[in-house]
Amino acid sequence: MEDVLQVYQRPYDPDFPVVCLDEASKQLIGEVAPADPPAPGKPARIDYEYVRNGTCNLFMMCEPLRGWRHVRVTERRTRKDWALCIKELCDVHYPHAQKIVLVEDNLNTHNGTSLYGTFPPEEARRLLNRLELHSTPKHGSWLDMAETELSILHRQCLDRRIDNAAEVARQVEAWETDRNERQCRIHWTFTMATARVKLKKLYPSIDD
Repeated sequence: MEDVLQVYQRPYDPDFPVVCLDEASKQLIGEVAPADPPAPGKPARIDYEYVRNGTCNLFMMCEPLRGWRHVRVTERRTRKDWALCIKELCDVHYPHAQKIVLVEDNLNTHNGTSLYGTFPPEEARRLLNRLELHSTPKHGSWLDMAETELSILHRQCLDRRIDNAAEVARQVEAWETDRNERQCRIHWTFTMATARVKLKKLYPSIDD
């Protein structure tokens, strides 16, 4: 926990950007019957029945100090999907950074094994050398600011029925563009000093 919190205290440095990564699934829900459109004095009416069309996955990348985020929509959340997300992060969004300081949860797909299972060894090593990895502790995914950004995305954009991944991607792109243009930042106030007070019971007890 303190390792991640120490990372969040670093000043903004475009050569060593602190980027948070998290992922979430979105259930694709279709309508059984067309909705009745709204009319003057009458809200839209949506049938309570629906049909499940599977799920898609959302990889959220965000740089809190810059107020930037990007969402990659994929069909699944396999090791290969994570590896391709990392390649996009390195080569498309931060090609000139000396090293990307990456904060993410400790899911078993979030490691170098996924890169070596997707790319040739030389490419996997090149990508790993671009990263400084920091994992949140078990049961501590709330420390990943990308999780906060995913929650905002759900409330503002995806908290409704959408029946296909292409439409999810279109809606997410519009949301992402708006927040990036406004440079919406996350004001993080949970520091190591705060943690040592509020979570004192979780620290080891040292006898003098």
